[in-house]
This record gives sequence, structure tokens and C-alpha cells, in this order.
Amino acid sequence: MSEAVSKGLDDEAILLAGHGSRREKSNEQVRELAADLEGRLGIPVDAAFLELAEPAIDDAIAGLAATVSQVTVVHLSLFAASHVKNDVPLAVTQARERHPELTINNGAHLGVHPALLSLLDDRAAAVEAELGVDREDDDVAVVLCARGSSDPDANADVHKLARLLYEGRAFDRCAASFIGVTEPLLEETLHDVAKTRPDAVVVLPYMLGDGVLTGRIKEGAREFDEEYPYVDAGFGEPLGTDHRLLDVLGDRWQEARTGSVEMSCDTCKYKVELDGYEDDTGGARAMLRALTHQAEHDDREDVDDDPHVHDAPEKHVAVCTNQTCAADGAPAVLERLRQAARDSDHCDARITRSSCLGRCGEGPMVAVYPDGVWYGDVGEDDAERLVADHLDRDRIASELVDQTL
Repeated sequence: MSEAVSKGLDDEAILLAGHGSRREKSNEQVRELAADLEGRLGIPVDAAFLELAEPAIDDAIAGLAATVSQVTVVHLSLFAASHVKNDVPLAVTQARERHPELTINNGAHLGVHPALLSLLDDRAAAVEAELGVDREDDDVAVVLCARGSSDPDANADVHKLARLLYEGRAFDRCAASFIGVTEPLLEETLHDVAKTRPDAVVVLPYMLGDGVLTGRIKEGAREFDEEYPYVDAGFGEPLGTDHRLLDVLGDRWQEARTGSVEMSCDTCKYKVELDGYEDDTGGARAMLRALTHQAEHDDREDVDDDPHVHDAPEKHVAVCTNQTCAADGAPAVLERLRQAARDSDHCDARITRSSCLGRCGEGPMVAVYPDGVWYGDVGEDDAERLVADHLDRDRIASELVDQTL
């Protein structure tokens, strides 16, 4: 980094936000990238995790708050799905409230970037060399396989990457596929590719680390190779800690700290009505999912076997326990609501604390999602009624309503 770029960064740090894994090897990869990025940029870079590993994002920010005045959160996420759109922003918002003296910038995901295309091209070339084929002389098909998401915007970027990998290169074709959640799945994509009878098929796992899902992708490639003896098939390695990831992370840092982050809001299911995702529009589902995810992973020692099975309740109740509402009795309201919910035979709701809901002086505030009903001036004596009416029988307690969204 040049002296001109480094100047003025003595009071700034980066927080590299990874997902977190039970496999310590995957967590170490995030820490290794953080150390490499620190060496590249010349400013402190710490690693934090959304779930399953320590430190949590809020704990890491609290540690940095004592040493710097500005922190930029950079996402180590391939696509903009719910973690990028909901969960990390929620953690950042809460950290801003806890540390008003600290400037906290929130960056974007890795996304579609020329450096990542270059990395994928090299991964494909390595498999070609292993198979003894050359895209210039042989019909080589590439199947790019990603995790798969419930967010159509994220899935669309996989198809975009596959198309950009095809453009300007001599591949016979480049197809996008997924290992789960959505279609087309890897197995069916490989079968479709086999119908064109290419000389070789290169399967590229679009994953950061060599974890469980990457293993499934590799196994799928092996099974395909055995089933179709007339096609040579091989698989590449995940992105790992390649130096080109640092190029992308550096760009995302600069965008965030200069206020030039660009997200694809025009095709975000939380911003616009997309066919098949109408119920997600408007922010209610986003808030419900983020609060649910945060509550489920608050205890990092107590996780389910599958950390991505998030069985959302019918309703999520967020009780503001920020300073003003807390002074007006919000903690007691929270406990009464939880007790009433436990005593109910019909209530299917998760009741959690919330940061400031922006209605100071009107509280304690209680928000019920996905209904988008906010109750104000809620007292302890109102708790049982809210549970009995709204959560049990889906009837709004109209005299307590502050606003509806």
C-alpha cells in the first residue's frame, strides 16, 4: 500500500465477518485471510463470526472500540443472501447503538468480481491438466456448483458467474448448478451436460472452504465419472485463501469506508415483489428472520446438528429494551410475555429483546412480525392479553396499537 493510501488510517480497523463453522479448519481460513488482508492494507484486521465460532461480531466490535474510532465490516460471503442482507446488518445496527462514539461502516459481499473469475479460470485449467485435456482442442464443459439459497438474487449471481466464465473462453459450455436448496441440482445438471457428449466435464465447487458441502460436490463429480465412462470428469478445489480474494476484499473495504456500497436493490425480494416471493416483501420477513437467527445462535455452545435449519415460528415478538423503554419497564414486560407464551397451549411465537425501534417516549414498544403490528405503552398487565389475543387467536389488541407497517 502506498504512503498516500496509508496516511490517515492509524485510527481505523477492518472486521472480516465470516459465517463460522464447527470445523476449526474453516474458521482458521477466515483468520488467515484476515492476517493476509492486514499485511496487504497495512491496518488492523480482525476476524469475527456470525455463528458457531468466536468471537461474535458484536464482541469483536466491542474489542476494537477501545483502540480505534472507525471500523469497517467486510463480509466474507460469496453472495447477498439473508446473512448479508439481514443478519450482519442487524449486528452492525446493534453495535452502533452500543458504541455511539464509533463509526461503523457495513460493506458488501464478495459478489461477482473479475478477480474471482480469474481464480475460477485457473481452477478449471488445473482440472484440465489433470484430465489431460485442453479447452482449445477438446470439448470441455464446466459445471459451477454453489451452495444454493432461498434468495433468488443470490442464485441469479451463480448463473451470472457461469455465463461470464464462458464468455471469451473456449469452453464448450458453462452451466450453473447447486448442491441444495434450489434447482438445478448438481446431479441433474451433470446428466444434462452428458447428453451433449463433451470430452471432459470440469466441476468447480464455488465454495470458500473444503467443508461438508464441498465434499458433497466432489463426491457428485466422482459418481458422475463412474456412471459415464465416455466422459472424463474431475473437480476443482474451493477458493481457499487465494491472493485474489484479497483483491476483492480490498475493493469492498474501500467501497464501504467511502460510502459507495452498491447492492442489487432492484432485484431484492425484500425490496420488490418477485413472483413466488410476495410474502417476503416489505421488510417484515427480513426482520423476523434476522431476529430469529440471532436468538437461535446467541449461545454458540448450543447448536443443532444442522445450523441452517431455521424453523421460524408463526410470529416473532420483538420487545425494545433500549435505554428509554427499559426505564419504562420493558424488561418486566418481556418476562411477562415470555411467561404467558410458555403457559399458552396455542402460542407459536419467539419473543426476544430488540434494539431501539425508533419510538422513544412511546414505549415500552412491542413489535409483532410478520404482521407488522407495533404496540406502544405496553405494561406488564397487558402481556397476557397480547398473548391471548394476538399470538393465540390472531386478533389485534387495537387500543394498544402504535402503528402498523
